[in-house]
Amino acid sequence: MAYALHFPRTLDEAFRLLDPEGTEGALPLAGGTDLLPAVEAGRWHPSALVSLSRLPLGTFERTEHEILIGGTLPLRRLEREPDIVRLLPGLVEAIREVGSVPLRHRATLGGNVVRASPASDLLPPLLALEASLDLRSRDGTRRVALGDFLRGSWETTLRPGELVERIRIPVPRPSSYRWQRVRPANDISQVGVACALASSDGRSPWRIAAGGVEPHPQRLPGAEAALSHEDPTPGEIEEAVHRAVEGSRLKDDRRAGEEYRRHLLGVLLRRSITSTVSRARTMGGRGT
Repeated sequence: MAYALHFPRTLDEAFRLLDPEGTEGALPLAGGTDLLPAVEAGRWHPSALVSLSRLPLGTFERTEHEILIGGTLPLRRLEREPDIVRLLPGLVEAIREVGSVPLRHRATLGGNVVRASPASDLLPPLLALEASLDLRSRDGTRRVALGDFLRGSWETTLRPGELVERIRIPVPRPSSYRWQRVRPANDISQVGVACALASSDGRSPWRIAAGGVEPHPQRLPGAEAALSHEDPTPGEIEEAVHRAVEGSRLKDDRRAGEEYRRHLLGVLLRRSITSTVSRARTMGGRGT
């Protein structure tokens, strides 16, 4: 199909092109690794694509308490960023499972978040790391927790004309991501489980999230509550597994049945907890 392709150089120009009352059917284009194949296959019918490649959204910054990742920063840059590798190992593990190296040179974290795939490898670690989003529009910027941003399978609370300006992640965070898929590479995970440690503030210090569940990747509060310490006992881990398996809605599709996914969820959760505990010891508690 035919469509116009725009390369705005300023955010104001991009917002004019994406204005729902302006260019009808215009879609933002970040890495395009999902959008372009969908357009070519006829699943999307935009009148125009608005490239974000020339906008100031590919930034990276570390502050004392946060890592801030621009919405269009390529995944390949993130997996080689020393601060990300050292402080957010679970996120790096997930990034390296996204497609191939050439694809990660184009794919972006912001694009993956907006896609909101139920089987996303990146959403579980971002949820466990308590990420939030800065969403920019012509009316300004609003901040929303990732868990509130995800509404359902392929659905978010992104408003017309909004862009992911940046993703905010508190640091440092010992973390881990474990997954299972049919094929080793270039496939979608059947189940993915992420764990991270955080300041407890009177609650469990654990944050746990899983993908391959319905309706979208989500936190598992029951499993989190079963772990009262940074170094849980075997009994606590088994209780966390029990609560995760019993409290999750797992889908049944061509890649895996519901019962097999329940088995995977328990196995991967044990592995992710164990890996996170080991990393916490190496990092000196919850960070450096």
